[in-house]
Amino acid sequence: MKTILEALYHGKLQPNMTIVPSHPEYRYACKQVAAETQQWRERLGEEVFRELEEYLDLCDSVNSMQVEAAFLEGFRLGANLLIEVTGDREALLS
Repeated sequence: MKTILEALYHGKLQPNMTIVPSHPEYRYACKQVAAETQQWRERLGEEVFRELEEYLDLCDSVNSMQVEAAFLEGFRLGANLLIEVTGDREALLS
């Protein structure tokens, strides 16, 4: 691909699929979540746990929508900042 925009258009660039948080406690927290999920599955039984999973999936969907909105707003803000800065470039050179 010649440009980032072309790569995005053709589906070659998917940053959401490669992001791994760099926080030092991330992997440990993931292991804790997996262990506790198994404990809840054993305590609740398959049927009730399936209902809980549906609820948690709904919560994840809401969180994903919020993260997407924050990303879009941040991207717009950055793009507008670049437009503003480059728009006044000639005034700075005068």
